Amino acid sequence: MNTHGNTVFLPGGTRGIGLALATRLQARGNTVVVGGRDTAVLDALAAEHGFGTVRIDTSDPASITSASAEVIERFPDVNVLVPMAGIMRAEDWRGPGFLADAEAVVTTNLLGPIRLIAAFTEHLQSRPDATILTVSSGLAFAPLGVTPSYNASKAAVHMLSESLRLQLAGTSVSVVELVPPSVQTELMPGQDTNPLAMPLDEFADEALSLLENKPGAHEVQVERVKFLRYGEARGDYADVVAALNATDPHAAAH
Repeated sequence: MNTHGNTVFLPGGTRGIGLALATRLQARGNTVVVGGRDTAVLDALAAEHGFGTVRIDTSDPASITSASAEVIERFPDVNVLVPMAGIMRAEDWRGPGFLADAEAVVTTNLLGPIRLIAAFTEHLQSRPDATILTVSSGLAFAPLGVTPSYNASKAAVHMLSESLRLQLAGTSVSVVELVPPSVQTELMPGQDTNPLAMPLDEFADEALSLLENKPGAHEVQVERVKFLRYGEARGDYADVVAALNATDPHAAAH
């Protein structure tokens, strides 16, 4: 992925990893458009950073359709889509109370990116150099027991990325997958101060450096995620899962 001179749309770019990426991409000479549900937050980000902003609720298919059309109309040069809005919920499948959370996670984390990509695929193919930057997780490769639907949604994003890369080969659109480890964000209560999680700025700096220095890479893997990513390949998958689930339950997801 070329990290300079793009027009980038980041639905989910109003906080956490999304905002950290947005500011760094803007600093590299990209036009950045962030999307989110809270118009007051969007207005504040526009005033502070000069981002373009679009209101979007990625759990709502109608909102995705209208917001995507707005982005393409207002920013016709948009050539990078980063569908990264996501939620993470603890779930206990041993009782009856988990289903609403499970459905919300799948709707936001999997159907959201699918619908966003569907809304942009035709337009992106009309651009000479375009990228879909998906966001999975280390938990796509090793499960955290308390977040089954999150793990499953991110595993699906990984395989979706792999499949779209095959289908879009020969077009102007590349598919790159960002694979975060645990990062200090507000994705789960207490995660932003969790000492076992990677500091947000450290993660964003390393991720952008990898995007710049490995432009043909299919996956962006900071060093700290490789413990989870390659457990099965190394042959120590059972040890990885045991170690992961012996730590703080919020310590392994972005």
